[in-house]
Amino acid sequence: MTRKLLAEKTTEKTNKKPTVAIVGAGSLATFLAVALHHAGFTITEIVTRNSPRSRRHAHSLAARVGAQLVTADFAVLDATLLWFCVPDREIRGAASALAVHMSAHSLSHKKNKVRFALHSSGALSSRELDPLRKAGVAVASVHPLMTFVAGAHPSLTGVPFAMEGDDAATRVARRIVRNLGGEIFSLPAARKPAYHAWATLTSPLLLAFLVMLEEAARAAGLTRHDARRKSLPIIRQTLANYSRLGPAHSFSGPLIRGDAETVAKHLAVLKKHPAARKVYVALTRAALRGLPVKNRDGLSRLLRD
Repeated sequence: MTRKLLAEKTTEKTNKKPTVAIVGAGSLATFLAVALHHAGFTITEIVTRNSPRSRRHAHSLAARVGAQLVTADFAVLDATLLWFCVPDREIRGAASALAVHMSAHSLSHKKNKVRFALHSSGALSSRELDPLRKAGVAVASVHPLMTFVAGAHPSLTGVPFAMEGDDAATRVARRIVRNLGGEIFSLPAARKPAYHAWATLTSPLLLAFLVMLEEAARAAGLTRHDARRKSLPIIRQTLANYSRLGPAHSFSGPLIRGDAETVAKHLAVLKKHPAARKVYVALTRAALRGLPVKNRDGLSRLLRD
């Protein structure tokens, strides 16, 4: 075989899309399995727990992506990559169960095809997959900075995926994420808890803030539904400004003017809504630290009082 032909064969093998088995059948597993399927990846199995509810969800997902529904004890594991989409507390146990299953395959002289394993926890490192790593599988954590809930279908185009782990697994993960339209960035394992705190602020706690916004609107006589509907135009414009101009140039309202008198009125009316008042005070203090606020001393005194 010529050197050129050998190089072409090697490139073809390297760029070939891995077959994938998805472990789990929740919101993230469903979204990723369907996205991978649409991107041309073969999904071989949906591995689920042996409970009626889990099997029901997994059956529906398996049918959508042309995969087999199996439990860990009966998984064929004929994919080259396992992708764990289970709750954080279950990752290590699921990895251990599948490592034992792979070992049983070896003892029965069946060749293990699994070469790579990924999990998508934002807070935990690839070490959760150590049972598979010890079995010779290259592992990595690959977390999409996106929210996945039932009834929503977000695009992965431009979505950042935080990644760390073994070189071989991260190389494969990069190719997969590029196929999905996402963007990979490397993240040291020690920084994952801080990363996940930031990720939690971007969506779950943003929603907690919006719930407090609805409560504050009640003081103005609005229902929660009306507050949500009427707030959306200004929320959308604020996000558009933040994206285009950055936080300082998107800042407006009484704080940028140093209007302590108006802020005092806000604090007074929110006394009947203490949870919303606490959020207002905390965010005002954050603005004093990080945004172009006038009359900082006067506003600081007001918040202390």
